[in-house]
Amino acid sequence: MADTDTGAPPKPLLIAAVCLAVLLVAGVAVFGLTRGAESEAPAADGPLPLVPVPAPQSGSPDCAKLIGALPHELTSSGNTLVRRKLADPAPEATVGWGTGDPVVLRCGLGKPPELTRTSQLRTINNVQWLQVEGEGTATWFVVDRSVYTALTVPDTAGTGPLQTISDVVGANLPAVPLRF
Repeated sequence: MADTDTGAPPKPLLIAAVCLAVLLVAGVAVFGLTRGAESEAPAADGPLPLVPVPAPQSGSPDCAKLIGALPHELTSSGNTLVRRKLADPAPEATVGWGTGDPVVLRCGLGKPPELTRTSQLRTINNVQWLQVEGEGTATWFVVDRSVYTALTVPDTAGTGPLQTISDVVGANLPAVPLRF
């Protein structure tokens, strides 16, 4: 089967060998990329690990009422985010929704240091919020209720979680004057 002049294999055999090698490399690359993505993404039903933060009023009746009224699902940019079980030790009065970059609500926090008389506040569905930008996220603090509550949302989230939580806060916690 060798070329009689050079002793090399015929061209069709070389082309077939190169094509098979390219297909093998592409297959391994696709397999590695898809398996890597699956193993790094948290399971939708697995516990969500959260770092505890100081929340001196997390055991208050107001936080218990608010946490009990929160929905099982939130809508964010057209996607449904399902409420997640929290990994132990779970911070008190804390709830998370979604996988990847979850939406997280924490009730009973101390006054946010960014809240001053000159802070820019936003009113959403009759609830006053203070937005604090983070890296890839924003944390919104409810500042006009008896307990400070924070909602951390990824930058990719739409306004749905903020609107829904505003409705739940407004229905369950009466407004109070701002405390500076």
